[in-house]
Amino acid sequence: MLAVRPGRPRRDRCSRCGRRAPRRGTGDGRRGWRAPGLGVTRCYLDAGAPRVTCPEHGVVVAGAPWARPGSRFTIAFEDQAAWLCARMPASSAAVLLRTTWRALQAILVRVAGELAGSRGRLDGLRRIGADEKAWRKGHRHVTVVTGHDTGRLVRAAEGRNQETPRQFSGDLGPERPALLEQVPAGGAERIHAVVAEKAPGAVMRLDPFTSSRGAPAPWTSFAGGWPASFAAPAGTGRHPLSTAPAGRR
Repeated sequence: MLAVRPGRPRRDRCSRCGRRAPRRGTGDGRRGWRAPGLGVTRCYLDAGAPRVTCPEHGVVVAGAPWARPGSRFTIAFEDQAAWLCARMPASSAAVLLRTTWRALQAILVRVAGELAGSRGRLDGLRRIGADEKAWRKGHRHVTVVTGHDTGRLVRAAEGRNQETPRQFSGDLGPERPALLEQVPAGGAERIHAVVAEKAPGAVMRLDPFTSSRGAPAPWTSFAGGWPASFAAPAGTGRHPLSTAPAGRR
């Protein structure tokens, strides 16, 4: 247990906006924040947690510069946990960090929220991929949009209709759709129709999985049909992008 305290410039600040505010008592006394371990020894930071009166957020606990608001872990511990969860199952990361998967879930929410607010997932999109993923039972689907240049998830929303991609195009605003260059998709006509309407300059492409199965039915009527160079050789009934052996489906 290491006893610490914020430096004078960081004391008595709102934990939400960082604005300096008058102190409102000592709160619940001292608190402990879990920090990265020292070898096999657990490490905690111990410090006071006074309350302050923020003009915007009211009476709140003063911010600790080493931790995110509402967390009992240090920023260094949470960043390490998020890095591990991105590279191994959360259950394995929980064992390694000697914590619970529920604590890791809360950590991931805080870290992802901070990154989403600082980077802007919708800015700079040029090549995106859109597809549908089934989950649970009863034909329940979620539409997922990813950025191919960043490799990051851009948006995920429940639904399998034109309204779902239209909501995403609305989030992009009036200028970002014109910047899209390529939109690989899985052959869903409801996605292609929205892309053709909102981003007519974007090039539609098939993902490798769909192209290996041959030309899907929606593409035969999209944007005037397939180009002549993409026509199936006479008598084969196969699309030239298909990698499946002839006569097999």
